[in-house]
Amino acid sequence: MDLTTCLKSLLLLIRQYRDSRTAHCAAQLQRQVEVRLSGLKCDQLLSSGQVLPSECVSGLVELVGNPNTSPTLTSAIISLLAHLACDEESREILHSSYNLTSTLASVIHCHSATPREPLVLQCLQVLQKLTYNTRIFESTNYIHELVAFLMTNIRSHNEDVLVSCLGLMANLCRDNHSVQSHVKSLDNLKPFYRTLINFLAHNSLTVVVFTLSILSSLTLNEKVGEKLFDAKNIHQTFQLVFNIIVNGDGTLTRKYSVDLLVDLLKNHKIADFLTRYQHFSACVSQVLGLLQSKDPESAAKVLELLLAMCSVSGLRSLLCKVVFKPVGAKLRAAARRPVGGLDPGCKAEPGPALVQWLSLPVEGAESCSLQALRLLNELLEVRRQTNGVQSGFVELLVPVLVGLLKGLEPANGDAHLRRHCHRITHVTSLLLHILFNRPCIALLFVYIYTQSCVFHLSQVCAEALLKTLELMSKLRQQVKDMETSFYRMLQDQRIVTPLSLALTSHRRECVQTGLSLLFEASPLPDFPSLVLGESIAANNAYRQREADLSVKRVAVQEVQAPRTNSSVLESSNGSLRSVHSLVEKIQIGLELQEQVKDSHVSEIIDIYEQKLSAFASKEGRLQDLLEAKALALSQADRLIAQFRVQRAQAEAEARKLGGLLKDAERRREDLQGELSNQVLEVERSKADMEELLQHNARLQQDSEEHQALKGAYNTLLNRSESERLLKELQTSHISLTKQNDTLRKNHESEFISCCLSVNSVVRWRMTFASSLSALHGELRAEEEKLKKLDQERSALEETVDVLRKELNKTEQARKDASIKASSLELQRSQLEMKLKQKEDELSKHSAMIAMIHSLSSGKMKSDVNLSL
Repeated sequence: MDLTTCLKSLLLLIRQYRDSRTAHCAAQLQRQVEVRLSGLKCDQLLSSGQVLPSECVSGLVELVGNPNTSPTLTSAIISLLAHLACDEESREILHSSYNLTSTLASVIHCHSATPREPLVLQCLQVLQKLTYNTRIFESTNYIHELVAFLMTNIRSHNEDVLVSCLGLMANLCRDNHSVQSHVKSLDNLKPFYRTLINFLAHNSLTVVVFTLSILSSLTLNEKVGEKLFDAKNIHQTFQLVFNIIVNGDGTLTRKYSVDLLVDLLKNHKIADFLTRYQHFSACVSQVLGLLQSKDPESAAKVLELLLAMCSVSGLRSLLCKVVFKPVGAKLRAAARRPVGGLDPGCKAEPGPALVQWLSLPVEGAESCSLQALRLLNELLEVRRQTNGVQSGFVELLVPVLVGLLKGLEPANGDAHLRRHCHRITHVTSLLLHILFNRPCIALLFVYIYTQSCVFHLSQVCAEALLKTLELMSKLRQQVKDMETSFYRMLQDQRIVTPLSLALTSHRRECVQTGLSLLFEASPLPDFPSLVLGESIAANNAYRQREADLSVKRVAVQEVQAPRTNSSVLESSNGSLRSVHSLVEKIQIGLELQEQVKDSHVSEIIDIYEQKLSAFASKEGRLQDLLEAKALALSQADRLIAQFRVQRAQAEAEARKLGGLLKDAERRREDLQGELSNQVLEVERSKADMEELLQHNARLQQDSEEHQALKGAYNTLLNRSESERLLKELQTSHISLTKQNDTLRKNHESEFISCCLSVNSVVRWRMTFASSLSALHGELRAEEEKLKKLDQERSALEETVDVLRKELNKTEQARKDASIKASSLELQRSQLEMKLKQKEDELSKHSAMIAMIHSLSSGKMKSDVNLSL
């Protein structure tokens, strides 16, 4: 069953159970939740914005918050909701849109009398997951009751829920002044502090980390905090936190330990203590060792800690010394491998491990990639200002950064584009420090122009593009054709949008970059200065209109009656505005009653005031729509002018691509001829190899005949003969040895000639066969003469050894010939691949020409329609 069918069935069961709360309906709903939905993949289901999942989740949250729902069904629904909260975006949606935090807090409040119940523990665990790095307002429903429940169970040392209570309390208190103020206003604060201080000696490292996090949030700027984190205790605290980060109980403990140390570094006194901590370098080296692991979550927290340390000026230089160690060839080879972990020999070097996390995709573990880029930006800037960047680390870093500038896929959506542009910005900043590259940014131009209506997205793309242009400006004298490309891009019409966004930005760095590029571009003949002025004026008008609209929205919100919803609570600021507006209305009503002495008149005036305010808001909205339409028309005019220029440029590019296509055709024909020649050479080498194999078989037959002769000679050794024939035998042996040497030399010369040509191999074989037959005749003649002589056997054995060596050499020649044939085959395959690549390029060029012609025809039609 697919996901849509399951969700429809779930929604039907929710409505049935809501109408009739029978045991049968509850069992069916529980089975649907536990069996069918729990096994499905629900990634990004909440962020899809579909109506069906939204209705299902709303119904489930409503059932969880209903006290009449059975505990088993509530537990199953909470498990499903925890399964849906698989990423940060889904957790934020469950908290803000569906108010799951208040619902779970109400469940805990209903079962506060039985804290050991599994449902309570489950709610605490899910709440800890939801509230991590999330701001919870003190005015949220059941937050006061939840804080009271947590403090009560922490003081009672209830081991079943102690860890979850401490973790949830740490989440609520971290960077949340409203919850901190509420906790400090309670009567049992001092006993609560004493209980937390006693927990610092607990056996569990997780309990110690949660306790330190709560104490740092509540007492860091008070007398209790000054005593806990003074100069005497702070070094022990540092050692404890670093040990927990390196040797913690798990990812959860390490995550909260990093958050604790990051919060402590925000205090200037504690940050100064850490700069004087004598074991800082050793501790940071051990923390950097965690980057060797395969866990992206642990690596992300380690990088977050290192970035927090970079914000402290005294720690940044110490961190540089630890990170930038000499990198050897072994480490460079290890860093080019995927993030599967380094070799054991590379464990002591943090640089390669840090570089490996750069090449992760922008989805999934994107925080690791972006945080590693930010960290290297910080460290390399400090390193460049002091004694420069090591060449070994640059050799390791440059190939990875160059690879990150590629891979932009426009079809993946705006979120992917935004993350990719963030990464391009950091990468180009790194390249400005250490290296050069000429990236391709045509797609980026198009996306900045087409996404100009999405203001935050266009700003991100513009920043990435301006960083790239700044890099090209620095390298235009060192890289071939870089200056030409740089000035051509500055004269492109599409440079207007990013340049205007930079010049009107609130960031000083963007404005300075935009001014430097404007200084370079203004003397150019085709620079669109008039269009740039119009774009800057439009951006300023847009910002002014946004400011006016924000003021109008505040005024309308103060006049309109506040809307209430059982599942969504208003923020504290909205409540205050509502109260003030009610007070003002009451005062106006009292004044009218004193003046007119008629209650009906005051009611009529209130009614008309509400109608007037509604009409004013409608008029404001209509005015905003008119301004937006006027701005859209002006942008359409600019688009028409830009499209005309682009059409002329496209036609020029089409002509250029046509020439490139002809050149590619000629190159393809040349490569085809080379390929045919190589194929002929391979065929000839195969024929030579077959002849060599046949020659080797004939030599093997000769060897077998020689072995038969050797057996016949061994039968003659048992016969006797007079010593009179010994000298004759020695003389014949000497002559045979000379003949053998002559034959060996002839064999070697003819073997060399065999490698050169097939005809020489045939002549060598015939010579060798004739020589061997002559030798056989002489041996048969000597067999009749020589009998019972022992020395002849040794002489013939030496002859056999020589022949064996010759056979080995012949076998080696055959192997060399086969190797040559395989190399020729490899060359042929390479040429075929090269030819295929050229054909792919030709097809791409043809597709581009067709697309340009279609765009040109489409734009001409659009111009005609606009003129009509």
